[in-house]
Amino acid sequence: MSEKTTGQPALPSRVGKVQKKNPASPAGLPAEDAYRGIGASRGIAIGTSYAFEKEQYDHEAKTLEPEEIDGEIERFVVALHRSEKELKKIERVTTRKLGKGYANLFEAQIMLLHDPVLTESISGRIREEQKTAALVIDEEFGRYLEQFRNSDDQYFQERACDFRDIKERIIRNLHIRKLHSWIPEGTIVISEHLSPADVILLSRSNVKGFVTDTGGQTSHISLICKSLNIPMVVGLGNFSQTVESGKQIIIDGTTGTVVINPSEKTIEHYNRKRDDELQSEADASLTAEQPAYTRCGVRISFYSNIDFKEELAAIKTTGSEGVGLFRTENLFIDGTKVPRESEQLNYYREMAETIAPMPLVVRLFDIGGDKLLYSPVREPNPNLGWRGIRILIDVPEILENQLRAVLRANTHGNIHILLPMITSIEQIRFIKERLEKLCNQITDETGLACEKPFVGAMIEVPAAVEIIEEITRCVDFVSIGTNDLTQYTIAVDRNNVIVQDLFDKFHPAIIRQLYRVISTAQKNRCPASICGDMASDRLTLPFLIGCGLRKFSVVSADIAKLKKMVSSITLAETELLAGECLELASAEKIKSRLENFLATL
Repeated sequence: MSEKTTGQPALPSRVGKVQKKNPASPAGLPAEDAYRGIGASRGIAIGTSYAFEKEQYDHEAKTLEPEEIDGEIERFVVALHRSEKELKKIERVTTRKLGKGYANLFEAQIMLLHDPVLTESISGRIREEQKTAALVIDEEFGRYLEQFRNSDDQYFQERACDFRDIKERIIRNLHIRKLHSWIPEGTIVISEHLSPADVILLSRSNVKGFVTDTGGQTSHISLICKSLNIPMVVGLGNFSQTVESGKQIIIDGTTGTVVINPSEKTIEHYNRKRDDELQSEADASLTAEQPAYTRCGVRISFYSNIDFKEELAAIKTTGSEGVGLFRTENLFIDGTKVPRESEQLNYYREMAETIAPMPLVVRLFDIGGDKLLYSPVREPNPNLGWRGIRILIDVPEILENQLRAVLRANTHGNIHILLPMITSIEQIRFIKERLEKLCNQITDETGLACEKPFVGAMIEVPAAVEIIEEITRCVDFVSIGTNDLTQYTIAVDRNNVIVQDLFDKFHPAIIRQLYRVISTAQKNRCPASICGDMASDRLTLPFLIGCGLRKFSVVSADIAKLKKMVSSITLAETELLAGECLELASAEKIKSRLENFLATL
């Protein structure tokens, strides 16, 4: 084993490990190094590294002369115009490549450039404090960035990325520097961090893959890479500081593995693996639109997790049976402004009509993780604070606007709602009472009967598992969020590089909780599904079926391969597998047992 050193205080030995696969390589050839990060977009890429670094600017802390102030404000205004022009170009490219949904990310940034509170504050400070525009911009955006970065909530971490991108864009345009977007064709990009705009523009150079020091599996750049079918590995710490351009590199976006200076044997291995995966996907796509049955005839259903309505186009072609999770947080404009009832109504109605009679499960706004929206108070531990259902209950205008929009849009009766971060029966009853009240209100307003949606609860904290008996008697369905459930159960932030290897979905506590939730729901005739990462994992799918699960909500692109796997297993063997795993006392043994089962298929 060897460690890469950076001059920084040492991290625990498990972090940033590099395993030298061929230390005895031929003379003159560098040794092979393998790194492990987080697989953010599946697929294998083999190519040459390109170190992508954004230009940094020093902010001169000088005092402007009175006669320089108007010119400095004019420079700021010009930089805003240049930034808007760039973002509109990126928006057009995104619309062409991915559709309007992802282009909305850049619409929100353009709106921020026109925010009078922000722009007038910056102009006012330049005039009053006689500071340079770059310094004031850095300070103003810095205040927002600090709040976003200190949030443990993935949604607000995404907002930090957006704000950082806008800040850097405006400052670069102050210096009238050209946007760096063209790189050598067919390379694998290595960077400390990338914004959605970077990924969109760099993809024009037929990039083979992306590797970043930061990021998570559900970040915007990850979702974009999945849509573009570009492999991506994130969360590699200081990796970008150790690899320069021109190195031969392999990345595996499924396992999160990155190999530098691979041997011929390693290249052959990954070439075979890539070919096998492509062939497997091609075979699976042939039967993707057919219903999924186990070898013994048990029906298994697959639904889609989506973020934008534009993703609905892929629903039928991938064999999905509807939307099992629609994350509504992306409807927030620039991350802070709550969407109006009318905006939500049009959005939900269009989605419901597009896929009717298939179901559309709308998760209510899972916002929070810090007080950024509605309170000046900064929480010491945002992830255990004011978030999810707690905000919805405490801020009636957010909740009622969303519930009214859902009720009015549910003309086909195919919209269901899902409640985030449930920890008590009282929370569920509160929402159901509000639904009843609003339904009566809408009926009185329109004279038409109001179609009430099914109400489901997210099971994503240990408290919900402990009261699963009561929950499954109180709701119409439950959906298990394995990512948060694992995080809260093992007390590990999966986006924290220092402890990310401790985030283990095979932990016995997680395995046993899943069985408890599924079996209790089954007993109480409450439909259960799973919408976290484990739903897409071929290792865990047989175990979950063996526990009694029959509904899975996953990324649409994964459905074909999962259906193919289902057709090769029997219920009896999965039940035996589940029983064995529940008796095992370590994550390592559970994972090994699941791997052995997969090898027999």
